[in-house]
Amino acid sequence: MLIKELPHYSIGNYYGFNQEWYRDFTMNKGGCAATTAAEMCLLLQKYSGISGLYPYDTEHVTFADFNSFALTMKPYLHPRLTGVDRLSYYMEGLNRYFQDAGVKGVTMEGYSGNAPYDEAVKTLTDRIDRGIPVPFLLLGHTDNALYDFIWHWFLLNGYRSDENGLFVKAASYGEYVWLDFEHLWNTGFQKKGGMILFHISEEHE
Repeated sequence: MLIKELPHYSIGNYYGFNQEWYRDFTMNKGGCAATTAAEMCLLLQKYSGISGLYPYDTEHVTFADFNSFALTMKPYLHPRLTGVDRLSYYMEGLNRYFQDAGVKGVTMEGYSGNAPYDEAVKTLTDRIDRGIPVPFLLLGHTDNALYDFIWHWFLLNGYRSDENGLFVKAASYGEYVWLDFEHLWNTGFQKKGGMILFHISEEHE
């Protein structure tokens, strides 16, 4: 068995932030893209040394600090009527934040959910092996057991490979679960989501 898990952050006893904690109605119902973007900023500053991304203490993350920061991310990734349902929307919004914050050394590319599964495995594991979490957009899925993740952005920050296949560590709602990546990837729907791949310049590696 091969296991790779990236360090994350905690708020109290929770594994990250829970979108359901927002008092802002639109963020509570549709703020998953802004939340994962805020999380990526925190994690890249904390573990990859990219300064200027997160304006608060990364060693002691509090609800108040993260909530405030995520709300500043809202104008960049504002919840739409159909959500932030394209990889391009996510990258455009977060790149605007990077420009306004004067952040350099981080680039992104979208990886379509239409890509073959075997290639997606190599792409995902490469990012995690490099220490970089992967924002994932799941649109429709035929499995109702994935209801909480449907039409939702969340982070993949680990993988486990064994005789049963590849399982990924999906972080959202202040907790994490292990999901069968092949099952997650093969949604059964024509309209796909996909992944955001972050690239960090050599000076920060």
